[in-house]
Amino acid sequence: MRYLPLTPEDRKAMLATIGADSVDAFYADVPEAVRLGGKVAGLPDHQGELAVERHMAALAGKNRVASDGRFFVGCGAYKHHVPASVDHIIQRSEFLTTYTPYQPEIAQGTLQTLFEFQSQVAAMTAMDVANASMYDGSTACAEAAIMACRVTKRRRVVLSGGLHPHYAAATRTVCEAQGIEVVQLPPAVDDELALKDAVTDKTACVIGQSPNVFGTVTDLSPVSEAAHADGALMVSVFTEAVSLGLVTPPGEMGADIAVGEGQSIGNALNFGGPYVGLFATTKKHVRSMPGRLCGETVDADGQRGFVLTLSTREQHIRRDKATSNICTNAGLCTLAFTAHMTLLGDKGFTQLAELNHEAACALADALEEVDGVEILTPRFFNEFAFRVPGNAEAILAQLDELGVIGGVRASRILPGKGMDNVIITCATECTTEDDIKAYADALNEVL
Repeated sequence: MRYLPLTPEDRKAMLATIGADSVDAFYADVPEAVRLGGKVAGLPDHQGELAVERHMAALAGKNRVASDGRFFVGCGAYKHHVPASVDHIIQRSEFLTTYTPYQPEIAQGTLQTLFEFQSQVAAMTAMDVANASMYDGSTACAEAAIMACRVTKRRRVVLSGGLHPHYAAATRTVCEAQGIEVVQLPPAVDDELALKDAVTDKTACVIGQSPNVFGTVTDLSPVSEAAHADGALMVSVFTEAVSLGLVTPPGEMGADIAVGEGQSIGNALNFGGPYVGLFATTKKHVRSMPGRLCGETVDADGQRGFVLTLSTREQHIRRDKATSNICTNAGLCTLAFTAHMTLLGDKGFTQLAELNHEAACALADALEEVDGVEILTPRFFNEFAFRVPGNAEAILAQLDELGVIGGVRASRILPGKGMDNVIITCATECTTEDDIKAYADALNEVL
């Protein structure tokens, strides 16, 4: 049954008002050659609501929910425990129904939560200032590259071979559309320091990741020094925010911009989204930072209040002056992040990171005992790559039949790079000793 709020008479009146003969007149400027001449091939005809519900339910029934602990997938999306109180907070109506505040000072509650979020991100990355979030980590990485070109007035960006391929792809797409040269180093488990040799006096920035896509943790300080010596910026990327509770943060390694994904904190996997991009920089470059920045002040009576301090985006000022065309921020996801971080506190965040590292070490020890397995990642946080004596895709499929979701095959995100026998696996605080034993036993059986 269809619901059409406008009658034919309504449509005629609307067309007459704007001086159009028909709806087709709206497409007069679209060349005939690019217009559809009929149905889109492969798409079914429209159906009634009941039929659509049945179809969507059947599709949803194919999903496999990783509710148990035998789940070892990471590679940019991580399974962490999210306290029930986080969901309770973000489901409150005053948060759930709010949108980006176009009259910001009226929305004091929204501004305060964003201010707290920014403060937490700045603290955990050891940077001076953070914005009110980006769409996700990959778009934050792309924005960092554009910002670096804007700051240095240069048009060359160098990407590490350990940068997550999705982040690299997003960065290439955005940069190349603006005529910026992108240099991608070949994939390697441990090559972050190779960025030093790729810097020239024409480089706007080098983009390195730690822990990188293979899980390798690297001190990027020498890369930062090399970049600064040639007038370039250092962009430090992370996909696992929990790692910042234990490893050296970007700011302490000399990064000019720190970007990454905040999904690990407060945001469950949710079948792939939504995520929340983190973006932090130094005070020197704050006016070139994309997105919005909330600040704290006092009103005429001396009472604490919050304001939208900077909003260098196309919706708020002239497009030619905007630093980015990002239209909003991941507000509900930032709230979940802030609620979870507030519950953890500084000490709890460090303890959470330690639990992750301990679980990963136990997993690596167990898998290394399996004949034919070679651990490739030399230094890791909660994720590492290992080589198997056979096709990784086939082995993971067999593990799946045994109830173990063993990780991500490297060839899935790096096709054609000679990594058909490499698996990237992850352990978090959700991983138990029994889970690790089950993985090792299943891998022994498969191999």
